[in-house]
Amino acid sequence: MTHHTAANSPDTEISHPYFPRDAPIQNYAPNVASLPVILVGFGALISVFVHRVVVVARRCNPELKKGYGDQLVVAWFALCGWLHIFFEGYFVLNHATLASSQSLFSQLWKEYGLSDSRYLSSDPFMLCIETLTTLIWGPLSLLTAYYITQGKKKQAQRHIVQIIVCIGHLYGVALYYGTCGYAERMRGIVFSRPEFMYYWVYYAGLNAPWAIVPAVLLWQSIKEIVRAFDKAGQDGGQKEDRKAN
Repeated sequence: MTHHTAANSPDTEISHPYFPRDAPIQNYAPNVASLPVILVGFGALISVFVHRVVVVARRCNPELKKGYGDQLVVAWFALCGWLHIFFEGYFVLNHATLASSQSLFSQLWKEYGLSDSRYLSSDPFMLCIETLTTLIWGPLSLLTAYYITQGKKKQAQRHIVQIIVCIGHLYGVALYYGTCGYAERMRGIVFSRPEFMYYWVYYAGLNAPWAIVPAVLLWQSIKEIVRAFDKAGQDGGQKEDRKAN
């Protein structure tokens, strides 16, 4: 990917605040809402959805009320499902007009774009990875939350799908960080502004949960599957012993 355009000329005015300074972002319009207003509106939408999913899960499976572990996992997958389907799906459908739009999601993408301008330049990699995320990982995240609400009768399905989603998240975040790192180290292209907020808080911090939480849940599912196989082996051995006697 190269970004060497006429914007490198000293006579060419840069019409956007993103890096690299010659990023091909057309028709940029600054956000009309303040960042606190944008975050409150976005946070309210997420909170309502996640809260309702957890409430429904507790009603469907009263066993969830005995502890917070699986309730938190339901909340995590509800959050993933909402972000993947609605927020990232919005990017996929409207990537060409984000820079000029003033909708809530567009303004949030423009803010996040300060840490990764590829979201505002219709970058092919971002379009491909986000399309897969919207169509596959979003629905599977909600399916995992559903299986958790079904309790022990869907325990096997829950951990199978949970493993698939967690591997998908880990693979996606590895590609995301990897492509940025490669562009910066090998080609000298930086997509994030250098300020601490944009690089360390937005780019590094906001994506880190999709490396940490999936790793923990993947390990949880692996342990549950190993435990189930061990138990099945022990039960089978006991049956064979009884037959022999």
